[in-house]
Amino acid sequence: MTTATAAAPLDAPRALAGIGLVVGASACFGALDTTSKLVSASVPLLMALWFRYLFQAVATTALVLPLRGRQVWRTRHLAWQLVRGMLLLTSSFLALLALRYLPVGEFTAIVMITPLVITLLAASVLKERVSPLRWALVAGGFAGTLVIIRPGAGSFGWTSLLPLALVACNAWFQVLTSRLARTEDPVTMHLYTGWTGTLVASVLVPLVWTAVPNPWLWAGMAFMGLMGTIGHFALILAYYRAPAATLTPYLYSQIGFAMLGGVLVFSHVPDHLSLAGIVMIAVCGAAGAWLTVLERRAAA
Repeated sequence: MTTATAAAPLDAPRALAGIGLVVGASACFGALDTTSKLVSASVPLLMALWFRYLFQAVATTALVLPLRGRQVWRTRHLAWQLVRGMLLLTSSFLALLALRYLPVGEFTAIVMITPLVITLLAASVLKERVSPLRWALVAGGFAGTLVIIRPGAGSFGWTSLLPLALVACNAWFQVLTSRLARTEDPVTMHLYTGWTGTLVASVLVPLVWTAVPNPWLWAGMAFMGLMGTIGHFALILAYYRAPAATLTPYLYSQIGFAMLGGVLVFSHVPDHLSLAGIVMIAVCGAAGAWLTVLERRAAA
């Protein structure tokens, strides 16, 4: 999906539509993280995760199956589809666990260094050439992360490492996604991802099941599923309209939405050092995406 779109001529109206969809998806993910932090304080993490995946998988299947039929389940790489689903389920669990302890804005900023980590993977694992400028952007992004988590400070603890574990897991998920997208239907990938997480969580959730007397908690979990479903579909539609390199800088708007959710729901405002780290990550990440655009134009 991404490769095909990147090769096509960039049409301005379609690109603008893609950017709008990415910003909308970022708003959904910001709302998802804010709600996840709120719900995970009262509901077992695995139970909240199961409900979210079940909602997303059922909603996606109900929407897609009548339009595409059974052939939408056809895949050339079933094993890798399942691995991809497990990676996303693990990332989602780490996200819920991290949000229990960390502010939404700071958590989101740290997670947004994932594209920079993918650069490291491309250089070390995939043996791709990485320019000195891109290495400098990677270093700047990691410096911003250190400013936020502040190793050696009194506030630093094992919980500060959770977003970094999430970033590592999510980076492998993105690398596998980019490889599968060359031959696989993105809607098929979305279905397998949702149902892999749902089935695995369904096996484990009886171990932690508990009564949830508060209706607003059920409503919160349903809202998590709704925001995840809409957000992922919006991203799929966006990547059909514009190249990933064009859209990636706008993904960093999720940091702003997350910070807004933290202020409105939890009355949390990042301190000056955290704000500086957030800005460093956003600038380096967005600059890396624009650098990709320039490199592709130069290659063309």
